[in-house]
Amino acid sequence: MTAPTLLETRDSIRNRTMTSQACVQRLLDGIRTLDPAIKAVVSYDAERAMTLARQADERIADGHVDGPLAGVPLLIKDNLCTAFGRTTCASRILENFSAPYNAHVVEKLEAAGAIVVGKTNLDEFAMGSSTENSALMVTRNPWNLDYVPGGSSGGSAAAVAAGITAGSLGSDTGGSIRQPASFCGVTGLKPTYGRVSRYGLVAYGSSLDQIGPFGRTVRDVALLLGVIAGRDHRDSTSVDRPVPDYLAALEQPLKGVRIGYAEEYFGEGLDPEVRAAVEAAIAVYKSAGATVQTVHLPHMKYAIACYYLIATAEASSNLARYDGVHYGHRTAAPKDYIDMYCASRQEGFGAEVRRRIMLGTYALSSGYYDAYYLKALKVRTLIQRDFEQALGDVDVIACPTSPTPAIRIGEKVNDPLAMYLMDIYTVSANLAGIPAISIPCGFSKAGLPLTDLRGSVKGLPIGLQLMGAHFAEDRLLRIAHEYQLRTDWHTRTPPIANGGT
Repeated sequence: MTAPTLLETRDSIRNRTMTSQACVQRLLDGIRTLDPAIKAVVSYDAERAMTLARQADERIADGHVDGPLAGVPLLIKDNLCTAFGRTTCASRILENFSAPYNAHVVEKLEAAGAIVVGKTNLDEFAMGSSTENSALMVTRNPWNLDYVPGGSSGGSAAAVAAGITAGSLGSDTGGSIRQPASFCGVTGLKPTYGRVSRYGLVAYGSSLDQIGPFGRTVRDVALLLGVIAGRDHRDSTSVDRPVPDYLAALEQPLKGVRIGYAEEYFGEGLDPEVRAAVEAAIAVYKSAGATVQTVHLPHMKYAIACYYLIATAEASSNLARYDGVHYGHRTAAPKDYIDMYCASRQEGFGAEVRRRIMLGTYALSSGYYDAYYLKALKVRTLIQRDFEQALGDVDVIACPTSPTPAIRIGEKVNDPLAMYLMDIYTVSANLAGIPAISIPCGFSKAGLPLTDLRGSVKGLPIGLQLMGAHFAEDRLLRIAHEYQLRTDWHTRTPPIANGGT
């Protein structure tokens, strides 16, 4: 039996056809039965979750539905601080860290009645595109356990795809929600920069990071976004704008939709099967009455270089705080202060994190700042202007989420440049600060399923990315929802989620 969506879970609890305790137990059972193979969940607190579920059931039985997610269990990425449990960022340097406060989005979830059951795996400090860089474990793609789930929010995407949870939160600095959503065949949204508070998100690239939701459907994602969005005075980049009812907005009729086709996203390096699936998705919109017109993003070719200069420079600054003094890992027997600092960071940080710190430190160093970091900031402005101009002519820009379907575990882990190029279609939305969503639009013929899985579902998921104007998430979600009304890709689940053994 296919696991229910987030909206179905919410409604069943509200209507008392299923208790919150039963929903929590189902999530816990999923962790215990499915997660040993997938390795999506790094920590959870069953006792706390069941206590909160029991309290929610008692309130609902008395006629009190406390919030839009009353009694609904969820998972969140392990770079979001919680006052309960640990917040590790999948790094040895924080493996025993307990945050003294909740992230703003955790506060919002709990205020809406949701139950945060546990934390999901990620590339260390959200630096990676495959969740192979976690210091804790390697997460696997539920469609084929030999393949990566994408990254850095691979645990959050894989948990939804496998049916362990109906919804989850991730973070997106250069595609870390959208790319794993594409690889795992689920829906994932990066909101506009400033739409969701970053308070309590462990920083990677502060001018790029944004928290967003995963779900099986656009409706699920809209429900979660409506809960976590809004102004927070503790985050100076959080924007004070009214939060629409995103879920209700999905029911409004769409007229005169204009789809932008940017040729820059359909060039060299794009897998033919991905191209065919995305162009077929655009044809669905066209058959529904949308107009498709060509738009140009002339500076998109500089996006990867620009992103990896800005992101690593900000990472170098943000990660300087992990010094073995204030918190985090400290080496056992340092010779002196300098040795303590160096050894603690060497032992605590993985190879990819150290690589990005060094790249960023170099870009910020005397004599190179103007040549690299400052120039990247100027190029970023040009990329932002390209999107502003293009989105002035169309409602959304449609393109692939990733140039390929999921790759095999270990295939590119020792080739950092090849791994960085996997973000080529996603980083531009972060640089421009615009909202972007990935929705399932097909399957590749590659990636045959494991021999021990029944159902013989062949291929790996392919994602369609839609990008919209700043703070136009309501229209972006409506356009994405229209596609899901006309197709069934988002309803398909991997055999492991349906009892495949």
